[in-house]
Amino acid sequence: MGQVLFDLDVLRSFSTGIALGSFARAADRLGRSTSAVSAQLKKLEAQAGTALFRRAGRGLQLTDAGETMLAYAHRMLEINDEAAAAMRGADLEGWVRLGVQENLGESVLPAALGRFARAHPKVRIEAHMARSADLRERLHLGQLDLALIWEVKGAPGVAELPNRERLMRLPLQWVGPADLDGLDAPWWTERRAGGARKSREPLPLILLDAACPLRATVTAVLDRAGIAWRHAFTSSSLSALWAATSAGLGLSALTAFGLPAHVRAFDHGMAGLPALPPMTLAMYRAQAESEPPVARMADLLRDAVRDGSRAF
Repeated sequence: MGQVLFDLDVLRSFSTGIALGSFARAADRLGRSTSAVSAQLKKLEAQAGTALFRRAGRGLQLTDAGETMLAYAHRMLEINDEAAAAMRGADLEGWVRLGVQENLGESVLPAALGRFARAHPKVRIEAHMARSADLRERLHLGQLDLALIWEVKGAPGVAELPNRERLMRLPLQWVGPADLDGLDAPWWTERRAGGARKSREPLPLILLDAACPLRATVTAVLDRAGIAWRHAFTSSSLSALWAATSAGLGLSALTAFGLPAHVRAFDHGMAGLPALPPMTLAMYRAQAESEPPVARMADLLRDAVRDGSRAF
């Protein structure tokens, strides 16, 4: 039997159809007919030598082999697209001034920066990791070309800035230690037994210091629900907050995206706590028409966020 050579066009139709939840929509997105995409999928199954789909009601669901093929398809297409971008931008020069918040440093930056540096070694990258207010100020002053910023609608201090693109919207969740089920702190056991409103002790909060707009959002939600609270631990460092949360000093709040392994997000009903508003991850550009290095970095950041959000 000869070596199987998977067709990248077929893999792109396969990957796009799964991402969009419909191969008809994939055909429209890729400028092909539905019958052409259907023929591509049959070819892919024939090359794989096993079923990639099973019927699920009126639609299709991936088999275990299909899940494996999808993972490889993403990797193969990523390498292909990276190579194409490198050839188009082999002589790309200049610099990119990038701003991100601390919790995106490990979840988004490594993949984006690695791909960018390999494809565009002549471009200088200047990264700033800071709080949302600082990033907004830097954008306003023209000190950044690109920034990723978490936002809560209506939060105090969140001013509108131009050239905004919404990348992702996730629920804001309560966050506790990874072994939340085994936590025996009195403030937690009371809430698990009788709900937050019946607890005799104020809810201990672990939040960033007063410059954080999320702090006011969380406390306002608790106030409206009639739940007493207290600041148990504050810091300007997100890593310090996760250390305190992991130690069981209280609860924090953030999305589940990019959380470290020693803490976990949980459903608000688990302890009779109120639901929190959603958060939006937005990408801002200093200019509506970005220079080529900035536009390329924006593409890679968008891809990294999309890949990281698949679990949600």
